[in-house]
Amino acid sequence: MMSMSVNRARRLAELVKEEMGQILHRMLKDPRIGFVSVTDVEVSTDLAHIKIYLSPYGDAEAKRQTMAGLESARGFIRSELGQRLRLRHTPEIELIADDSIERGARIMSLLEEIKKEQGERS
Repeated sequence: MMSMSVNRARRLAELVKEEMGQILHRMLKDPRIGFVSVTDVEVSTDLAHIKIYLSPYGDAEAKRQTMAGLESARGFIRSELGQRLRLRHTPEIELIADDSIERGARIMSLLEEIKKEQGERS
């Protein structure tokens, strides 16, 4: 029984990720919202809560504005997801800024610098 709910949560997370991408790129008209991608979605096993991890692009102010715009659209996003997912109860959603892509790029850049420095020494 438990693995069935875990599998269902996993399938729902994939579906939310896909639908959220469409909502972001086609339905939200708030000028504060810049380019943003969905990096991950976590769904609780009881399907009552969804955490949506988003990676906004731009400088710190652009990211702040994008997240503010998304937060103000949270009710709309939740109802839109509810209609698209056709669940008996629409889960509560939490929008979380995710900077893992940026951190990964920074780490790769630092590793490249170290590699160059080591190459110059040999």
